Amino acid sequence: MRKKLRVAAYAVCVRDGQLLLARSPADGGGYEWVLPGGGMDHGEHPNDTVVRELEEETGYHVEVTGFLGMDSLHHVIPWRHRRKVDQHGLRLVYEAGIVGGELRHEIGGSTDMAAWHPLDDVSGLRRVSLIDIALRLWQERPATGRVPK
Repeated sequence: MRKKLRVAAYAVCVRDGQLLLARSPADGGGYEWVLPGGGMDHGEHPNDTVVRELEEETGYHVEVTGFLGMDSLHHVIPWRHRRKVDQHGLRLVYEAGIVGGELRHEIGGSTDMAAWHPLDDVSGLRRVSLIDIALRLWQERPATGRVPK
């Protein structure tokens, strides 16, 4: 079975009680909200990854203001030609502040829309689980950088 490690960096950006999210196509159809961020390029520092990804997906220039923690996701998924892949995702979560740019939607990327959402409304959105993990990291700030699932 093929093994695949993916390291990605994401940012929690909160401003005026609202969380910045991006929208992505969901498995099975429709859309779901995701934390802005994405895969690290070979040789790239994760801080630079999150700055680059935020600009690509939202139009904003951000400054990393803290490292909140990480999440590790491991599962076996279907792959090409009836094969499976043992995928391990390491997701680094940062806190970031907007320092420039303007909100815009990504064109030709993995997301199609970026928007601010009131923190109180996030639980009612169709969203990926990383959003809940990241918000717990942001709120609780555990010394271990990990929240129990």
